[in-house]
Amino acid sequence: MRIGSGVQSVSELFGKRQNNSKTSVNGNEAFPQTSMKVYLKTDDMLFSGGNGTGLSFYIKYAEESTDDNPVVIAKGIDENGKEFEEKININDIDLRNASYVEMSALEAYYDVDRGNSLSSFPQETGHMGLNERCDLISSFEKVIQDMNKLGKYDLQMFYMRNMNTYLNLERQKKA
Repeated sequence: MRIGSGVQSVSELFGKRQNNSKTSVNGNEAFPQTSMKVYLKTDDMLFSGGNGTGLSFYIKYAEESTDDNPVVIAKGIDENGKEFEEKININDIDLRNASYVEMSALEAYYDVDRGNSLSSFPQETGHMGLNERCDLISSFEKVIQDMNKLGKYDLQMFYMRNMNTYLNLERQKKA
């Protein structure tokens, strides 16, 4: 994927995937290039980003959002190039059955530490489509075990800290 001429201005907040007729030549191989409109984060956005599937979106507060009942709106393009809009009640997100968009809303709302990464989530969430769901806590437990086996103790601690952050948020919600 090439990002360059497909980048749109900040004032254009909603994007579409575009197939350009251009091709690149790499040695003797020619391959078509696809450009994608990206969302540049503005001051009124909590989040702007996506994942490795082509899912690209931004999150803003909904008009009815309050401190006791935070509600956000996610708008973007799914992994198939279709526009979507979703209203998410932060208090209703289930960590054991969450979409990537819901997890991103939670991460942005609580400003969870991303370290030097683009996300606080395990890498496997980078392959989720718009309508896929996962058990975030189980994903954390798996990556923590994997990092321990690999001797990557700094990453193990990063994921443990993030998992505990989400578990603490869940406990506070229930209290």
